[in-house]
Amino acid sequence: MTENSNPNSSIDYDFMRIAVLSDSHDHIPNLKRAVHLANQEGAELLIHCGDLISPFMLPYLEQFNGQTHLIYGNNAGDQHLVATRCNAPGSNIKHHGAHGTLVAGSLRIAIEHYPQWARALARSGDFDLVCCGHNHLFHSERLGDCLLLNPGELLGKDASPAFALLDTANFSVHRIEVGQKMLVDD
Repeated sequence: MTENSNPNSSIDYDFMRIAVLSDSHDHIPNLKRAVHLANQEGAELLIHCGDLISPFMLPYLEQFNGQTHLIYGNNAGDQHLVATRCNAPGSNIKHHGAHGTLVAGSLRIAIEHYPQWARALARSGDFDLVCCGHNHLFHSERLGDCLLLNPGELLGKDASPAFALLDTANFSVHRIEVGQKMLVDD
């Protein structure tokens, strides 16, 4: 199922900035910083590739100035409450469930939490951009005419917390760090 993310908008979706986040795992400060920086960088669309987890994260995600698209990951949290709050009147978050597709202008986008399934979608020829997460590793790769993009983790457990900013004018990807890697005592 495909839908236009905002058919009444004056934004030219063929030339825009898209913030791609994943695996925030209830880390409020890193999500707040990422949303703030995405707004500051002029992102018009935000995609969260899963593992947001708790409904208490939604108000921070709603601070994004544009439309947000969200899927579950393998740590889905309270699925009923997340879906209900995203579908509430006035919310700028479109919740897609376990997987998502959308069209922004002429850009065909798929959102999938798992990299192996995202790779298959990218190779299908049906999408221009496929975003994923799960393994907490930043990865950007062209597969034919499709960009496969994993922004890495926003949590900061395995690497510095970061998100990806895609400029669709030239399909350049910038990794933007929002903090330092967690120090975990053994």
